[in-house]
Amino acid sequence: MASSSSASSSSSSPCPASIDYDAIPAIALNYGVRKRLGQYLNPTNTVASDWTDLAERMDFTYLEIRNYERRENPTQTLLEEWQTRPEATVGKLLTFLEEAERKDIITDLKRHIDENCRKYLQKPVQVPVVDSGHQDRGITVLDSHMPEMFDAFICYCKSDIQFVHELIRQLEQTDHNLKLCVFDRDVLPGTCVWSITSELIENRCKRMVVVISDDYLDSDDCDFQTKFALSLCPGARSKRLIPVVYKPMKRPFPSILRFLTVCDYTRPCTQSWFWIRLAKALSLP
Repeated sequence: MASSSSASSSSSSPCPASIDYDAIPAIALNYGVRKRLGQYLNPTNTVASDWTDLAERMDFTYLEIRNYERRENPTQTLLEEWQTRPEATVGKLLTFLEEAERKDIITDLKRHIDENCRKYLQKPVQVPVVDSGHQDRGITVLDSHMPEMFDAFICYCKSDIQFVHELIRQLEQTDHNLKLCVFDRDVLPGTCVWSITSELIENRCKRMVVVISDDYLDSDDCDFQTKFALSLCPGARSKRLIPVVYKPMKRPFPSILRFLTVCDYTRPCTQSWFWIRLAKALSLP
């Protein structure tokens, strides 16, 4: 693979042969790597390529690039928009940097990128690994001879559990008659959190409701669940993720989800439509 071999030759640090950069989505890159990329690419540089060169290689339009110029950190915005595409991989990003003759960036960040990739690979996001371990045994309290299927997986942090109870009342215990997968209620104890979560999101649940709050932004579990679900539906083509905001937030809405239509319970003028809209979205095939 061109991106892997050439990128590794640009750095003195060893490149693990097991890392296939083209198989790792760009969402695997953490905040530290993205911040460093911005420090390299945000400044307009007459000598070296900047973020606009990267944007053109990513096939962003002239108008899109001009709009990104207004952002405080255009490189970060660029990556967040690009990573929703199916072709957005770490390998592709490394290729773009090579083509732009920014091997200085690859040399500096190679070790950190490798660390991000290894962490991503350690989480059981590969479907065959997850499937083979859990199809023949129960992982939820409803499993019997066949695995139980759900309309939606509820992604939430512990402090928002009261609203999760309201979701259950409004969507399960009414005429909507939906079946939700709530981890604390439905998952059997003694199982591997990462692998069970991956299995449920990908194979057992049609959609995922993401309960957004200030505490959600600090939750590692929610971060993994959201990024895993996003990797299954780049560009939101299958309407798989449905962000829900149920109370005012002090912190900014997560940028990784801002391209999705939000179901907002905080607006009094639309509260009467909230549950109908959400139930309809979860009832789609």
